[in-house]
Amino acid sequence: MREIKNRHTMAILLVIGEALGFALMAFFVRISGDIPTMQKAFFRNAVAAVIATLTLLRSEQKFKVKKGVYKELFLRCFFGTAGLIMNFWAIDHLVIADANILNKMSPFFAIIMSIFILKEIPNRFECFMVALAFIGVLFIVQPTAGLASFPALVGLMSGFCAGTAYTFVRKLGMMGERGSVIVFFFSIFSVIVTTPNLLLDFHPMTVRQWLCLIAAGTAAASAQFCITKAYSLAPAKEISVFDYTQVIFAALLGIAFLGELPNIYSIIGYVIIIGASVIKWYHGNHVADKRIAA
Repeated sequence: MREIKNRHTMAILLVIGEALGFALMAFFVRISGDIPTMQKAFFRNAVAAVIATLTLLRSEQKFKVKKGVYKELFLRCFFGTAGLIMNFWAIDHLVIADANILNKMSPFFAIIMSIFILKEIPNRFECFMVALAFIGVLFIVQPTAGLASFPALVGLMSGFCAGTAYTFVRKLGMMGERGSVIVFFFSIFSVIVTTPNLLLDFHPMTVRQWLCLIAAGTAAASAQFCITKAYSLAPAKEISVFDYTQVIFAALLGIAFLGELPNIYSIIGYVIIIGASVIKWYHGNHVADKRIAA
């Protein structure tokens, strides 16, 4: 039982690391300037593909894939790539805050899809804490009436695809597949999908833009490794609430480098998110302690 508690704590730390990585990715993508969406998506995954390839080359098993996981690998790649492209497209057609809040519906969808794919049923407390964190996000982004639009539906679908992809990441982890293999296949799949559009509509980039997109890809790769490992250690219903810390990291980056000062509503949102995360973490450890004592 002590091992269960340690796995739970490690999964939480990895989700927080993933949140920081994706916040940095979004920051670098934003300051990269006016570049086509598919071009940004290509470089975001190309860097991850290189890192995942080098990681596998240094491993003992190299590119060996476990038998019986190809369907789950494909579905993880398909939903992950679809979610990425739709999220980037939504960012280009919506207020960034609105696009982010729609994509951050992914923890909800991960919990819902876990019911059908993994048979993991959340309890009332877990549902309440995730909902509380989502309310905090609403305070921060303060979504506008523009949510009622086709781009908003695309943004919402990006959240669904991301949540479904995370569910298959967990299933692959339960099946014993290595995280580096999962990241490698997803990155290569995404690069293949975005390459035709890149070749047809490539926009020359400055040195600064190259560096920004390389940094974005590196941050995204780190985040992918973190989230892949996290969902292999613990169920989505236990750790998904901590994914909302990405909103806080993004706000801190905005304050430090973009001069974006939060208003009173944002501050209320930060308090709610941090509070929900701390309560969820404490409750998870408390339940684990009871299991150990029993």
